[in-house]
Amino acid sequence: MKKKLLSTLIAASMIAAALAGCAAPAATAPAADSAAPAAETAEAPADDAEAAPAEASGDEAVTLKWALWDKDTTVYYQPLIDAYTAAHPNVTIEMVDLGSTDYSTVLGTQLSGSGSDFDVVTIKDVPGYVTLVNKGVIEPLNDLIEKDGIDLAKFSGVTDQVTIDGNLYELPFRSDIWVLFYNKTVFDNAGVDYPTNDMTWDEYDKLARAITDTTAGARVYGAHYHTWRSTIQLDGILDGQHTIIDGTYDFTKPYYDMVLAQQADGVCMDYATLKTQGLHYSAAFAQGNVGMLNMGSWFIATLINGIKSGEYDVSDWGMVKYPHAEGVEPGSTLSTITGLAIPTSAANKDAAWDFVKFVSTEEGAEVMASTGNIPAMTNQSIVDIIAQMDGFPEDSKDALITSHTYLEMPANEKSSEIETVLNEQHDNIMNEVVSVDEGIEAMNEGVQAILGQ
Repeated sequence: MKKKLLSTLIAASMIAAALAGCAAPAATAPAADSAAPAAETAEAPADDAEAAPAEASGDEAVTLKWALWDKDTTVYYQPLIDAYTAAHPNVTIEMVDLGSTDYSTVLGTQLSGSGSDFDVVTIKDVPGYVTLVNKGVIEPLNDLIEKDGIDLAKFSGVTDQVTIDGNLYELPFRSDIWVLFYNKTVFDNAGVDYPTNDMTWDEYDKLARAITDTTAGARVYGAHYHTWRSTIQLDGILDGQHTIIDGTYDFTKPYYDMVLAQQADGVCMDYATLKTQGLHYSAAFAQGNVGMLNMGSWFIATLINGIKSGEYDVSDWGMVKYPHAEGVEPGSTLSTITGLAIPTSAANKDAAWDFVKFVSTEEGAEVMASTGNIPAMTNQSIVDIIAQMDGFPEDSKDALITSHTYLEMPANEKSSEIETVLNEQHDNIMNEVVSVDEGIEAMNEGVQAILGQ
């Protein structure tokens, strides 16, 4: 698609809409946050939906049915459709909202039955993706990817983590990455230099301690960790040598040791207190006395909105790349993805693939960026579009450029069971019910038992 067309579609109004109240995740980063209302779906044409499959690039009318969730509150669905159909006027895309609460279950049930007529389906999470693959209801995309010369390297390694038995069944189009947010005022008051885009965890720890003030009534916390296990356990997978489904978790020890020491020294808030009070990470950062927060990019729009509304006592902030272990390339970070797949029962597979390809590669990425969302395929021009959001700190653009991204939970058929064990032991360690070594041993034994079933 020509740049002129994309420039027209990338409207400032969409950027503004993206800032309207992203929903905060409840346990891990969401596959797709709710934001401002999107435009209503295009009305389906009168043409017979049962017509023979058609190429999207041809003249024959074709209607693609797209399964998704939260149609009316997700800002990027309609702009993606508008951009695609502007170049393919013979194609109509009908959105089918299955709801967000039980989306993966409902989708799996519908695709397993005989009445499904979806051409494109959105993949919300990795466990749901694995279930669809195991049921044999979505198409492998390898041959199509090779035929059209799609460079999977542009997805920063994330497609490798959802490849099952050598096959890739989805193409990601949205990605939320983890970065380090910081309050510039806290650093300025302490006379300490800001964090950088190339910072080891040891350097990060020293920085957090340097800006901490334990004076009663004037407390300043150098760092803050939300109660999710991902804020600590997953720091250890950024070397590319481990995953959270390995069955051995000794690699998490340095990060637990660091955070527990910070907790003992008053560098961060006490985990037990956070759990008891139910304090959300956004509320903690909003108080203005937290120096650094490791969190996902979904917090950007929420933070900008909070400052504009006056709800946040933060006047000047920034972001840098996620800290890394010694010897690990800067820009290595955690991510969650949202992808698209093609059902085996799809009536218009060629046209569906053309749409999936558009949404997931460079042209769709620009449209995603125009709505304030980070696409799975990101480069400097994409980041420049996101940085045009009113309130985005100009000096923080580089924080969104990644070198390697690692999924919080890669594809594994037993991911849900593994998650239960890891959450339980994380809670035990952080509440100091068990020692770090005892908690890790329990993780190893529990997950290895699951993997051996």
